[in-house]
Amino acid sequence: MNNERLYQILRGPVFSEKAQVLGETAGVQVFKVDVNATKLEIKKAVEQLFGVDVLKVNTTITKGKTKRFGKTLGRRSDVKKAYVTLKAGQDVEMADLGDTADNAAE
Repeated sequence: MNNERLYQILRGPVFSEKAQVLGETAGVQVFKVDVNATKLEIKKAVEQLFGVDVLKVNTTITKGKTKRFGKTLGRRSDVKKAYVTLKAGQDVEMADLGDTADNAAE
């Protein structure tokens, strides 16, 4: 798999209370991923980019909400999240990723 596809698959980490608790207790990291990405592609991408061993990948697709923008109706995009379970004792350092994302937003 080429590097371009790796970065297309993984859109970014998910920062939420649930994701933080899962990371601390169960060794699970949560990522936003491409809607068309398969579990095998997600596994390979995480292993290659972060140098960790992935035990399993669970995915969920959240359908976008219908919202009103003035007089017109619009629809938010669907979001796919991957819950990646890592081998015991391994961790992906999310603090570094979050700092760069927060600085870019400011």
